Amino acid sequence: MDPISATNSASNIQMDYMNLLVVQLQNQNPLEPLDNNEMASQLAQISQLQQLETMNQSFSDVLATTELAYANSLLGKEVTFMPETETGDSEITSGLVEQVYNNIEGEILLRTGNHTLGLEDVISVNDRIEI
Repeated sequence: MDPISATNSASNIQMDYMNLLVVQLQNQNPLEPLDNNEMASQLAQISQLQQLETMNQSFSDVLATTELAYANSLLGKEVTFMPETETGDSEITSGLVEQVYNNIEGEILLRTGNHTLGLEDVISVNDRIEI
């Protein structure tokens, strides 16, 4: 589940719970009212869920920023990776990182010559020193 839908999910759960609570209060048996401790406990759990989902979103944002900074640090460096050939085999290849960009899905990609690869495809990194 992506962080945005998780946050919407927490908000929806809270609204559904509040609507249910109002209906329960309106239709409760006056001789057996709802337990205040149970309601408070449920509200606390919903609050904790929202806080956890907010933290998850924050961690996702930090991770995305860190990954982009790492990818940018690879510019001008030689990376080793294993692209698939036309025959379906994989062979170890090296190339100079010339460009860093995001695709439509937001994935960070590196351009090395004729190859495009993701950060997860990088096997090793070497400083390329021109003499």
